Amino acid sequence: MKKTTLYDYHLRYDAKLVDFAGFLMPIQYEGVSIEHNCVKNNVGVFDVSHMGEFIISGQKSEAFLQSVLSNDISILKSGQAQYNCMPNEKGGIVDDLILYKLDINKYMLVVNASNIEKNLVFLNNKNNDIVDIDNLSDSYSLISVQGPNSLNVLEKLFKLELVNLKYYSFLNHNDLIISNTGYTGCGGYEIYCKNDDAVSLWKGIFEVGIEFNIKPIGLAARDTLRLEMGFCLYGNELNDETSPIEAGLSWITKTNKTFTSSSLFIKQKEVGVAKKLIGFEMLEKAIPRKGYNIYSLDKKKIGIVTSGTMSPSLKKGIGLGYVKSICSNLDNEIYIEIRKNMKLALIVKTPFK
Repeated sequence: MKKTTLYDYHLRYDAKLVDFAGFLMPIQYEGVSIEHNCVKNNVGVFDVSHMGEFIISGQKSEAFLQSVLSNDISILKSGQAQYNCMPNEKGGIVDDLILYKLDINKYMLVVNASNIEKNLVFLNNKNNDIVDIDNLSDSYSLISVQGPNSLNVLEKLFKLELVNLKYYSFLNHNDLIISNTGYTGCGGYEIYCKNDDAVSLWKGIFEVGIEFNIKPIGLAARDTLRLEMGFCLYGNELNDETSPIEAGLSWITKTNKTFTSSSLFIKQKEVGVAKKLIGFEMLEKAIPRKGYNIYSLDKKKIGIVTSGTMSPSLKKGIGLGYVKSICSNLDNEIYIEIRKNMKLALIVKTPFK
């Protein structure tokens, strides 16, 4: 099993470690609720170095990426990032990712750890020597500093005015990529560095973060934070069989260009889809979990839960799931089957409030 460069520091902080996409990763340190609220109200640090990084370069880089990604990358300027997905030939999703435009003909794709090899196969099959594809996943680390005090910590560390760095923009600083992005909905920054620089960066963040009571945060709190925002997770809401239109990602699925399965997505936008992703909150004391069935009020099965938790912020059960489109209206009451008991829930708009 792989370990990130920061593995020893997770042990020092008494992290609970689990297998995550082939990496031994910290799932929690002090506890999910403590860590969740630390990021929500203050500042926390995640080691997400298991994520994959590909460099796409060459004269035809933009044209190639336009043909394999769903979003319109022609609007990007150097120093800007973009949320994207990579559809397959059946209209499902190979992966969702963030694309960084490093230079005119040079891009970085940041992909999910569990999909690194699958993504490489897909991209290489599409390539035909059009561009250079370099997998740098084993050479780079990724540290995410998230929460309302993240700006104060990093400005103090780097002696930079990051306040002017716009959302989904990034800059280069001493061989680091500092990006105003994150997966928490709490504001923050993601810092890409070479593995050799990861320990000194981690230590530096904690040294300047002492006055802000900074804490290390595990992947469990990362999941509850993204779920409160209604963000999709690959393997839960997204997979090889589900289209971005079904997943509520029409906004990153552009129809002004041709790319893998784009004709199908145009049709789905025009005529609709059979199922839709919804957010729901429990009206009874209960915790929904992935795989639980969803029923209409007349006890007919209409879908399945893809993610669920007890919200540390809202103190109630929340979840995401797919239901038949005709049953997906906001404020519809539904049942979640939990251990053979029907528990009442309400379809609500995300982010959860």
